[in-house]
Amino acid sequence: MLLRRPFWYLRHGQTDWNAQNLSQGRTDIPLNATGREQAIKAGDSLSRHWRDGASPIARIVSSPLTRAHDTALAAQEAIAVSSGVTLPLVTDQGLEEVCFGVMEGEPMGDWYDPWIEGQFTPEGCETFEGLKTRAAEAVNRALEQDGIPMIVAHGALFRALRAAMSLPINVRLANAVPLYCDPTENGWVLTAYE
Repeated sequence: MLLRRPFWYLRHGQTDWNAQNLSQGRTDIPLNATGREQAIKAGDSLSRHWRDGASPIARIVSSPLTRAHDTALAAQEAIAVSSGVTLPLVTDQGLEEVCFGVMEGEPMGDWYDPWIEGQFTPEGCETFEGLKTRAAEAVNRALEQDGIPMIVAHGALFRALRAAMSLPINVRLANAVPLYCDPTENGWVLTAYE
């Protein structure tokens, strides 16, 4: 389902709703001050590892939601300042966070695990299986081009990608910590760069 080509993944920086453990979904919540700092730090970290021989990034593909797009812009600028290279940046609507329907703005709770397992779908919510298909299709579009992309998107979307990689699904991804996703002979290996 997911093309076996390497890519970078960056979850957006923190928002006020993240800090309050609320479900964001498609609600377009902006980065808070911490999130903006995290995005800049992620760009600096990527620049440092890039110079140290980590796989270079060819382009940035972002969710169009503000929290992800602003993270992508901040990382793009930090990379440009540090390395002198301004990476192309495009958005892909397929990278939007899952629509949580009636659960948006509500605390993350007992409904979340059953949703991942396909046992419960809140009213107006996208199914986890639907999210997995959409996420893999969006990342595959980025992987079909030359070079290694950096995907800037969301936490639930990355859980869906973990499912597509046959990795344990329900693992929380930290805000704005660059992750290199490498398809080895023994399965996908994820390496965080802080």
